[in-house]
Amino acid sequence: MLRLGGIREYTRAPQQSSPSRFEMVKFYLKMKAELSGVTALEPVDTPESHFEYTFRIECTKCREVHDKPVTINRFEKHDISGSRGEASFVFRCKSCKHEHSASIERTKDSVEAANSNKWTNLLEIDARGIDFVEFIPEGQWHCVGEESGTKFEEVDLEDKEWYDYDDKQGEEVSVTDVAFDIQRV
Repeated sequence: MLRLGGIREYTRAPQQSSPSRFEMVKFYLKMKAELSGVTALEPVDTPESHFEYTFRIECTKCREVHDKPVTINRFEKHDISGSRGEASFVFRCKSCKHEHSASIERTKDSVEAANSNKWTNLLEIDARGIDFVEFIPEGQWHCVGEESGTKFEEVDLEDKEWYDYDDKQGEEVSVTDVAFDIQRV
């Protein structure tokens, strides 16, 4: 309350309108692995060969975990209803009926032999109304022989390990101790 010349004036705190959209939250999909004889491990994710990033997600409105994993392709764009914007993934929660969205961008980083077993940011995720609970490493990955330059195009990390033989190096190569983390920024 303000008092000006004996007259009482009341001031109101500005009302905050309830947002029609959820706040944007940024996440990083991080990865680490023990590399032996290979380097530059990353998903095969090009305009010609899209990687389908597979996640378990949770609605931030009702906290319901979606019953099936969802896939997100960074090259696909979907319209967000009630907006002129687009997102890589648009989702309507079955429980609370709210629409949520996420956009993903690949970082320029890959898991390198020199940084073996250190966290590397693979993906940047901008999400509205979605928490990313788990990453499921389905899909094709590739890496390069550390000494030979041999390209390994069909690296399967679903079992969180991969073994092959590099003919040019004359030895076994591997990716083991694969771990993923989704970190809120």
